[in-house]
Parts: sequence; structure tokens; C-alpha cells
Amino acid sequence: MSDAPVLLDVSPAGVAVITLNRPDKHNAFNAEVIERLSDIFETLRANTDEARVVFLRGNGPSFSAGADLDWMKTAAHYTETDNIEDAMGLATMLKRLYDLPQMTIALVQGAAMGGGAGLLAACDVGVVMKDTKISFSEVRLGLTPATISPYVVRAIGPKWARALFTSGERFDGRFAEKIGLAQYTVESMEEMSQMEEHLAKLAFGAAPGAVADAKKLVDDVAGREIDHGLMMHTAKAIAHRRSSDEGKEGLAAFLERRKANWAE
Repeated sequence: MSDAPVLLDVSPAGVAVITLNRPDKHNAFNAEVIERLSDIFETLRANTDEARVVFLRGNGPSFSAGADLDWMKTAAHYTETDNIEDAMGLATMLKRLYDLPQMTIALVQGAAMGGGAGLLAACDVGVVMKDTKISFSEVRLGLTPATISPYVVRAIGPKWARALFTSGERFDGRFAEKIGLAQYTVESMEEMSQMEEHLAKLAFGAAPGAVADAKKLVDDVAGREIDHGLMMHTAKAIAHRRSSDEGKEGLAAFLERRKANWAE
């Protein structure tokens, strides 16, 4: 395996696998890792025809232990302006992941601490080993999980976010599933591989444009009052989909009892 800190592999079928590749550091973040991830997410955003589904995983015993200690030592000497610029790199990377039009899936084992848990929260789907150690431990260092907070709060809600942000409590994969940070818990790497295959099949059965619009739809309706304005917004959204090439092809395939062209 390459010694690059982050790897990208896109299969001819359109499965993109991003691998955090610092196993000796438990895939901890530093500036290089963040920049590489950010660049990869931007590349995938612009190449939806080549990549239909995106998996994010960690090489070695852990998914990601969060911030690299050497990076944190360096940041301790930054000015406030330097710290803002540094933090914006992480914030931008997470936003690019969250905004990807493809279905994004985190495959998590070992540990997902701090920013590692933020990656999990920013993905559409989380598959977590039951004994994975997860924590928003920033308060124990006198910090807060600021840049990851928008995605964590969206995933688990403000009440659990307050509880876990303020306590720094460590929890496992099953608890992550219970609170909505993960969607699936598995007991072995074999089960992880089976779930990976299952989710890939689901992704390839869905129209790429519809997937992107469905992700946007969630953000558009979340937390809004169900009033005439929202009703009209959703009516226009489905009307747009019905009149789209994908919508017409999907209906035709259903009526003709065949696979749609994106599933072939």
C-alpha cells in the first residue's frame, strides 16, 4: 500500500474508496491529511459519472483518533488568526464531504475520536464495529468540538450533543447507533464487508441525480414548519424529478419491468 496519508481508489464500476492511511498514528489528522481529504472530496464532487458511491475507511486498527499530537503542539504556538485559518481548513473539508452528491458511507472500526467522529457524522451512512471507541473528547483538552458540531448536531440532535460535548464521555458502536450517529452496527470485519456490498448495491440501484436531490431535500425540509411554503417547495421538488430524464426513465423501466439505465 502507498505511504500517502490518504488514498483514493475508484473502480471501473464507480465505487470510490477513500482510505485514511496513517495506521501507525491511528489515522490522526494533520494539515496534510485535511488538505488531501478536501482535495479528494472536491475531485469526487466534480466526477459523479465516474464515482457513484463513496466509502470512507481507515487503514489499520483505527478509523481515526482525531487530531495528531504533533499537529496540536504546533497549533499551540499559532496566533488567533493562524488558528482561524487552520480551523477553516478542517471546516471546509467537512463541508465538502457533507455536500458530496453521491451516497457517502463511513466504515468505522477501532476508534473514532473528535474529528474522526466528525467524519462519521458528516457521511450519509455510518457502519460501525460494535466495540468501536467513540468520543467528543475536546473539553478534556480545554477545547470544544466546534468545526464538527454542525454535522454531529444534525446527526444526533442538540440534547445528546450537549450531553456528549460537555462530558467527553466515551461510548461504543451500539450506543452510536442508538443515538443516530451510526445507522448500522456490525460484529466482525466479515459483516462489515457484507454491509459494504449491500450498501453499494443499494447505491447503484438509485438514480445519481435523484440521490443528490434527495440529500438536498433533507436539508431543505429539516426543522421547517409544515406550512404552505414548504408544501409548495416539496411539490415543486417532485414535479422537477418527474419531468427529469431520470424520472421519465425510472417510470418507464418500472412499467416495462426492466432495470433503469443507471442500474445496468
